[in-house]
Amino acid sequence: MRKDLQWKLLLIIGVTVFSAWGIIPPKDKIHLGLDLKGGIHLALRVESGDAVKSVLDTRATGLSAEFKKRNLKFDRVQPDAASASVVIVNADPVARDEFLKTVESELPGYKTTVVGADLRITIPALEVDRIKEEAIVDTVERIRNRVDAFGVAEAAVQRQGGVQSDRILIQIPGVDDPERVKDLVAKPAFLELKKVVVPPGLEGTRYDGAESREQVVQQFGGQLPADVEVFEGDPNSFGGRTRYWPLTIYSPVSGGDLINARTRRGEIGSAEVEFELMPDAGVRFEKFTGDNVGQSLAALLDKHLIQVATIQATIRESGRITGIGTLQEADDLALKLKSGALPARTIVLEERTVGPSLGADSIRQGIIASTAGLIISIGFMVFYYKGSGANAVVALLLNVLILLGTLSWFGATLTLPGIAGVILTFGMALDANVLIFERIREELRNGKTVRSAVSAGFEKAFTTILDSNLTTVIAALLLFQFGTGPVKGFAFSLIIGLAASMFTACFVSRVMFELIMGEGKRVDKLSI
Repeated sequence: MRKDLQWKLLLIIGVTVFSAWGIIPPKDKIHLGLDLKGGIHLALRVESGDAVKSVLDTRATGLSAEFKKRNLKFDRVQPDAASASVVIVNADPVARDEFLKTVESELPGYKTTVVGADLRITIPALEVDRIKEEAIVDTVERIRNRVDAFGVAEAAVQRQGGVQSDRILIQIPGVDDPERVKDLVAKPAFLELKKVVVPPGLEGTRYDGAESREQVVQQFGGQLPADVEVFEGDPNSFGGRTRYWPLTIYSPVSGGDLINARTRRGEIGSAEVEFELMPDAGVRFEKFTGDNVGQSLAALLDKHLIQVATIQATIRESGRITGIGTLQEADDLALKLKSGALPARTIVLEERTVGPSLGADSIRQGIIASTAGLIISIGFMVFYYKGSGANAVVALLLNVLILLGTLSWFGATLTLPGIAGVILTFGMALDANVLIFERIREELRNGKTVRSAVSAGFEKAFTTILDSNLTTVIAALLLFQFGTGPVKGFAFSLIIGLAASMFTACFVSRVMFELIMGEGKRVDKLSI
């Protein structure tokens, strides 16, 4: 056997083994998409303005503390999300220069304007855009972490619509509990710990909140302090009663300060979530709890009050959240806290649940269609081209093996459009063989020998096959670049299939002809 034929055979065997290894066993290696396996499809919009508001709250808190440190007189520092600014309300005009100097020191590059007795500090437009973009990117990453920790294989979490888009597409196959998934991926899970502010005259008593917001305001003499806001408690955490609590705006610890969170059983067997704080947050929490022993501390999740407890002793780097509900709810909360709070709210724009029965039906019909197409194509090739048709059939089967193996090695997910791409490559692969065989027939009619006709047939048809496949690949690349999930799946399987058909039709098929004709033998007839 010629040396060039030997390495060609070794290459074909190597590709075959590599492809087969990629899909055995098929159940573990070929990943099915949402439309085949069933699951949940969610389209979310990120409210990136929330991230700007959060930055404004932080800036307002920091400026307020700095002004107080410098003994500057003002009523309050108030965030204004609509204009991406913070307002220093009723700033002492005598110390205006000191205010401006402090702002310049703390927030360089921010624009300060005088509006009557107030000072307005505005975030630069470029920084607003940066904050929003980081919020979207961070939200995608944290949702992906939550989905991965949820233990779902082959889930897709991606930004939809380009770099300027605020939309996220989530596809989770094999899950049939949409409410739990929505709660897991769409809730910010932002934890805050705030001090309960006991109204004047009620100090030293067991303060148990109020029955309405108005009652809380009345308890403060008709006007809430500037650093106090009212929150409604979760009735499940307060014996079925609806209670309202005055809390400080400032939070010594928030969700961004957590290192870890895990589920545990409480003293009476109830589900709890234990969390650990970063070292610097632990120092702040230690000072805060040490200064407020005997006072009440409230835990809020996504601005919902879920627990009020008394600080019994100084706490440094860990704490517990109780009154959660079931163990599964505690597991989900721990997972969300551990993966990090979302920097902005998300709104569900689209929700679809695909049942596994639909997936099974789709798989069955896809397999029937693929098998029927394959059998009809094989029958035609063998009937019309006889022995050479069998050559094309072997090349086609190898093409299917390479296609599925490559999809497996790339970790691609097979969808219904992907199956359509696979079926289309059947026709493209056989079309290449038809072009080659017809060219060989033409050369034989012109009186050439079998060897010359086979050689000329492959060489002259190659350019036509390459041009045909290349134009299709260009179209498929555009579909892959600008299409969404299902369209990308179709384009990807089509591109891989076209590359495989070029290899099997123009290389493998020719090697089989060379093996059939043998080396140095005279061949007078070819079954074609």
